[in-house]
Amino acid sequence: MDAADLIHRFLPAPRLIAVLAPPALLYTLFAVRLVSRLRCKKGVPAPYTRKIFHFLIFTMAGLLQVIVGLPGVVIFGSIVSGAVLSAIYRGDQFPFYEAMARPSDRPQRTLFIVVPFITTALGGVLGNIFFPRFAYVGYMVCGWGDALGEPVGTRWGKHRYRVPSLAGVPASRSLEGSGAVFLGGCAAAYLALYLAGFRGAPALAMAVAAALTGTLAEAISTHGLDNLTVQLVATATAFFLSWRL
Repeated sequence: MDAADLIHRFLPAPRLIAVLAPPALLYTLFAVRLVSRLRCKKGVPAPYTRKIFHFLIFTMAGLLQVIVGLPGVVIFGSIVSGAVLSAIYRGDQFPFYEAMARPSDRPQRTLFIVVPFITTALGGVLGNIFFPRFAYVGYMVCGWGDALGEPVGTRWGKHRYRVPSLAGVPASRSLEGSGAVFLGGCAAAYLALYLAGFRGAPALAMAVAAALTGTLAEAISTHGLDNLTVQLVATATAFFLSWRL
């Protein structure tokens, strides 16, 4: 496939933009308002609100990939990117920024919004270039698994281990959180595969394998880079296993 064909695969048609952009914008605004209100009005800790947003966005991206195709994800991702970049620009005290910025990431709170934002996009692009039939598996494993792992680890994590981090910010994960990553990733991958037409043992095998490798990738990834590694590893696992089933 040459560069022109590759670019064409990502570009949405004008009609699709006209049809999909308004509901995608409404959904994004709903997600932004929800987590902003939970953080700034209800006092929900940032690790929770950040992952609620993470869950909502990755889940919708996965569903759009299965139902509409990659151009639908490009439309949705562009709108979400605008919302995230706006929050980064507004910075401290802006409700949506506070819903994404962990206090534990000080003094590099913005860095740990920007880096996952970039790695999320990069993971989606690379997954669709190299493993296009199964990119949605990576979205869902990362979206559900990572969304559950941090809150579970924050609340119930007792067996903790250190992980590499950026800019000298200390970071750790927990075995309890990693278990949640696996369970959430497995459920999400199976749901997505089922919607994509896979059934029975092949769907279950791919879901378990993608969740397991995604969990291992998350467990050893540098803090801030796991949105890239989990997506790619889970997607690649489903892709290669599909040839064996």
